[in-house]
Amino acid sequence: MNKVGINMKSKFLEKLMEIVFFISACVSIISVILICFFIFVNGFPAIAEIGVFKFLLGKDWSPSNVPPSFGIFPMILGSLYVTAGAIIIGVPIGVLTAIYLAKFCPKKLYNFLKPAVNLMAGIPSIVYGFFGLVVLVPLSKNIFGGNGYSIITASFLLGVMILPTIISLSEAAIRAVPRSYYEGSVALGATHEYSTIFAVVPAAKSGIIASIILGIGRAIGETIAVVMVAGNQARMPAGLTKGIRTLTANIVIEMGYAAELHRGALIGTGVVLFVFILLINGIFSVVKRRMA
Repeated sequence: MNKVGINMKSKFLEKLMEIVFFISACVSIISVILICFFIFVNGFPAIAEIGVFKFLLGKDWSPSNVPPSFGIFPMILGSLYVTAGAIIIGVPIGVLTAIYLAKFCPKKLYNFLKPAVNLMAGIPSIVYGFFGLVVLVPLSKNIFGGNGYSIITASFLLGVMILPTIISLSEAAIRAVPRSYYEGSVALGATHEYSTIFAVVPAAKSGIIASIILGIGRAIGETIAVVMVAGNQARMPAGLTKGIRTLTANIVIEMGYAAELHRGALIGTGVVLFVFILLINGIFSVVKRRMA
């Protein structure tokens, strides 16, 4: 009788947890659908009124003019330039650090470095922004000229911010490679360094690319830190030492006082940003399938 009762209780708990998991999945899916619905329903009418090509390829963003002008091409380029700079700075450092932590780092040093990387992931964006404002902006001004609020400064700051994502996921991917890959390479006479770089790392490339894609998503979606160091000038990029405005910065700076068509144009900017993220994820899925 006790066994029957235990079995019934176990089945009840399993069914209950199944329902809980199902509800959680439904809430997540419905939340994403509602967000997409809100963005597209409120963004598309404004894009249609302004004109798709004028909105996407227009070089002038002047909501206060009469008539107003809503061209987001400078912000699109600003986001692309800053993200590309962050990739150039953050990806090599992040991947090499992950390789070091996974295969070369002494245990005592690892016990210090790994929590430090995890701590970087928990630092708020505003703190990174203050660091950029106080340290990177004056440093950039002294080294590269200009006023310090530039593409270079924003790129370097974002490159630092995406490091925890790239390091943690790349390290996990490298550690997930079966030990036999490394041992087989060493058995053939390869050195520890050669075996790690040419046997283990290529086997973990899917996870490493996933970490890079997530880092790119973090860089494109970052707002507060970029607002504090990028200069926020709604104009075409004029050089690496000049200020720019990104898509996210454009939304956060002007949404507080925007109304009517101006507000719709900002939501339309969010639509463009959302499409960028979808394209990145789509490209990642294609690359991952080809690797498989």
